[in-house]
Amino acid sequence: MDWILQGIKEAILLLLHGDKEVIGITLLTLRVSCTATLISVLIGVPIGYLLAFYNFPGRKFFVSMVNLGMGFPPTVVGLWVFILLSRNGPLGDWELLYSPVAIIIAQAIIASPIVMGFSVAAFQQLNPKIRVQILSLGASQLQLMFLLVREAWLGLMAAVMAGFGGVISEVGASMMVGGNIRGETRTLTTAMVMEVSKGQEDLAIALSLILLCLAYLVVVVLTMNQQRGRTIQ
Repeated sequence: MDWILQGIKEAILLLLHGDKEVIGITLLTLRVSCTATLISVLIGVPIGYLLAFYNFPGRKFFVSMVNLGMGFPPTVVGLWVFILLSRNGPLGDWELLYSPVAIIIAQAIIASPIVMGFSVAAFQQLNPKIRVQILSLGASQLQLMFLLVREAWLGLMAAVMAGFGGVISEVGASMMVGGNIRGETRTLTTAMVMEVSKGQEDLAIALSLILLCLAYLVVVVLTMNQQRGRTIQ
């Protein structure tokens, strides 16, 4: 119990003293996770829209693949990104391995199926008559998509939060393609793994509390946006 309390005390001291390394790790974690989530939203929401409203051969197969992707082990994603970006891989000339960009790529691949799956569910929960009514008013396909996105806003924000939650807590892929290099690719999750392996559980607890606070702050901002203007009567 003492080392847990020591970890909490350590977290408070790290935050109060403004430890430069911890601040750098925290900012990098926030940057790569938010960027990966944004990329996954730009990919996942349009594809979710297509899968929800358009019928084409193989549609159910694609939906099943998206649902499979929602549970992809991060280490598997990390392994394939590592293979693609390694020196002998097809994208080895880009020299992205062991860089924050490599972590962003891996995390975006992890989050995209999550955002797609939630987006499909959010769009399919809409009343089918809404789409017909909007089209009957002469809206273009682009206007139709924006209006349906607005109607499905609650579900889509849940998709964003699920995608962010999937990457902010991810460690296997980040460790594999980022390398946990001090000052360059070390994130809060990879730093925690390292501190535990060194036997410094109190510092790992401190980092975990900082990660929880960071994740909570981002989710609060997203939740406030999701619930804006909505009251329960």
